[in-house]
Amino acid sequence: MWLFLLFVGVPIVEIGLFIQVGGAIGLWPTLAIVILTALAGTTLMRWQGMMTLRRLQDTLAAGQNPADPIAQGAMILIAGVLLLTPGFFTDAVGLALLLPPVRVALFKWGKSRFLAGNVAFSTGGPATSPQNHASGQTIDGEYTTVDGESDSPPENPSGWTKQ
Repeated sequence: MWLFLLFVGVPIVEIGLFIQVGGAIGLWPTLAIVILTALAGTTLMRWQGMMTLRRLQDTLAAGQNPADPIAQGAMILIAGVLLLTPGFFTDAVGLALLLPPVRVALFKWGKSRFLAGNVAFSTGGPATSPQNHASGQTIDGEYTTVDGESDSPPENPSGWTKQ
C-alpha cells in the first residue's frame, strides 16, 4: 500500500509544483532550475560519494563496523537518483539527503527501528566467551582437523561433487 501511495503521490505533488512554479516564474526559468539542480546534485553526489568511499576504506582497514559508511553511501546514491529525477519535491528530498546531519539522523532512526536489540558486530579476532542466542541457549563446541581425509573423495558421492 505504501509503495502504491509513493508511486501515485509523488508524481501528483511534482505536477502540482511544476504548475505553481511555472505559473509564477515562467516556463524557461522553471526548466533552467530543474536542469541546474540535476547538475549541482550530480556534482555534490560525486564529491560526497568519494568522501564516503574513503571513509569506508578507512573503517575496513581499521577493522571496524562498516555499516555507517555503507548506509551513508546508499543514502547519497538515493539522493543522486532523486536529484536527477525532474521535479522540485524530489530535488528537495535529494538535497536534504546530501546533508550529513540528515543522513546521520536517518541512520540512527533506521538502526533503532530495523535492527534487533541483540545484534552484535564483530571486529574480528577470537571470541572471548560463548555467545547467547535469542532462544537463551548457549551453543559451544569443539572440533579437530583430521589430516588426509579432505583429499579423498566421499564414498557415496551426491552427484553434485566433481570426481
